[in-house]
Amino acid sequence: MNTPLSHLFNRYRKEGCLAVVLIFVAFWTIFFSRNTEASGFIQSLIESRFLSLRNLENLSRQIGMYGIFSLGMGLVIISGGIDLSVGSLMALFGTVFFFLLTGSHVWIPGMPWVPAIFVLLLFSVLVGILHGWLIAKIRMPAFVVTLCGLLGYRGLAQTMTHDTAIGYYDAKFNVEGLERFLTGELFGLPAAFIAFIFICLIVYYLLHLSVFGRYLLALGRNEQAARYSGINTILIMAFAYIICSVLAAVSALFFALYTADVVPSIHGNFFELYAIAGAVLGGCSLRGGEGTVIGIVLGTTVLLVLQNMVNLLGYDSSFSKVITALVILGGVLVDRFDIWRLLSRPKNASAA
Repeated sequence: MNTPLSHLFNRYRKEGCLAVVLIFVAFWTIFFSRNTEASGFIQSLIESRFLSLRNLENLSRQIGMYGIFSLGMGLVIISGGIDLSVGSLMALFGTVFFFLLTGSHVWIPGMPWVPAIFVLLLFSVLVGILHGWLIAKIRMPAFVVTLCGLLGYRGLAQTMTHDTAIGYYDAKFNVEGLERFLTGELFGLPAAFIAFIFICLIVYYLLHLSVFGRYLLALGRNEQAARYSGINTILIMAFAYIICSVLAAVSALFFALYTADVVPSIHGNFFELYAIAGAVLGGCSLRGGEGTVIGIVLGTTVLLVLQNMVNLLGYDSSFSKVITALVILGGVLVDRFDIWRLLSRPKNASAA
């Protein structure tokens, strides 16, 4: 019997299993982050560094900053593509934004922070159009195009700064409003997390409630069939890369203000892998045509909670890269053998 509850589980089985993993990880971290010999639940809860206000604030800020560009990567993966240039783009966007504030580059005029943000977003749209045109129209492989971007964008940022750090403290105009806007809090939550929630609602509407979302899923499942059914696959694919680039720029703003300066050689390193890991862990198939916003949010949260757990337990922070690699590998294996579907099959079907 197909009840509403069973229908909900079948539709969101990946997200449900992922939520269980997240709860388990958080529960395990609460009890073992500080006192592994705690005598009871209340004592463990009180003494846990995981539930400290400072740790939760830092974790929510990270979830917001990483989650924003992971949503863009998720849309690209759902379309059947990939974007390896996200981390390098964030280094370039951060560099360009600080040059816009300071006016210290001969090609980039200084301006107040509000028009600087709009110029940066416009620049990100142009980058997304370039990616979409090369991949969707010219039919170049997404891997090759974005791999070139991974090398070229970071190299361009390093060339502009002569491979040195650039900050915003010598900005020509007042940036106090910018600091409050990007690093402040609202209702006790970091601005990055508030922006992440707002962007999640927009992307949820685009993917699950709009025609664009249906076309994007159809494109990812079978591009040729989608084209024959009358879908403008070139436009849909290009739009996915534009959204990915714009969300990378938005995230770059928060990261740039959070770090206060940008060192192009290291800023945003491996961020594209974190985005891929969060999307894949959240149920986005690397073959395209499958994925949800809820899954991407949960996948990114699980990944960051795991990294937070590594730090709380006193392990080397480099060990988090091992976790990221295992998450990507595990997500691909789950997708390859469709383990989620096997776990959610009805008993009568398996008996038959």
